[in-house]
Amino acid sequence: MSTFLWESIAFGPIHSRRLGHSLGINLLPTDVKICSFNCLYCECGWTLEKRLDAREYYPVPVVLQAIEHKLRNCTETGTPVDSITFSGNGEPTLHPGFDQIIDGLIPLRDRYYSNAVISCLSNATQLMRPEVCAALKRIENPILKLDAGTQEMLEIINGPVVPVNLEEVVRELCSFNGNLIIQTMFLSGEKDGVPFDNSQEPNFSKWLEYVHRIHPKRVMIYSLDRETPALQLHKFDKEKLEGIADKVRALGIQSDTY
Repeated sequence: MSTFLWESIAFGPIHSRRLGHSLGINLLPTDVKICSFNCLYCECGWTLEKRLDAREYYPVPVVLQAIEHKLRNCTETGTPVDSITFSGNGEPTLHPGFDQIIDGLIPLRDRYYSNAVISCLSNATQLMRPEVCAALKRIENPILKLDAGTQEMLEIINGPVVPVNLEEVVRELCSFNGNLIIQTMFLSGEKDGVPFDNSQEPNFSKWLEYVHRIHPKRVMIYSLDRETPALQLHKFDKEKLEGIADKVRALGIQSDTY
């Protein structure tokens, strides 16, 4: 299994199925994945580094300088940017200066690409840090993961590196008052010889209940699209994903499938 890691702070823009012309921001080291999850399906591979503070992160001024250089270059070449997106080699909100980076990025976006949105693909495990939660509420597109409706399913699919309480995460997601996007990966497979499927009961009804409680402005539903670190995982087809999305739409919530 090959591991894919970004080699710079600012990269792209790349064409995203969900975000259009997306200028990527990687706040994490370029030689290792740093994440609070160890998801079965992650394109960056397994989370081999279990200490989240084991590596030095890019200093805030270095990050902002790299972003501004990239934005300036894009404007000079006439390159379209629809979204400035935090993703990269793991969980971006683990960066200790994440809130400062958001504060510095907003005026840069306004200067170079005022019509672009700021997005952050996050697993939501750092929402208990007030500065992270507040920073995510200052951007247009906090895209937050909710792959499971039960603690058991979260442990299977997401493999938390640090203790994560699903009910606590959902409580913080509710604090956004709907101004967020939920992203959910649906898949089936085996882990340690035990089959799982997060579209089945009792997980699915509980997940749908959480979505109803959170009431996001949008739910992004998707399945496998790239090589995965775990074997014996199975992709859901478009028809099955649309069936799931219809149940979300019945709650009065926009839902798109990818």
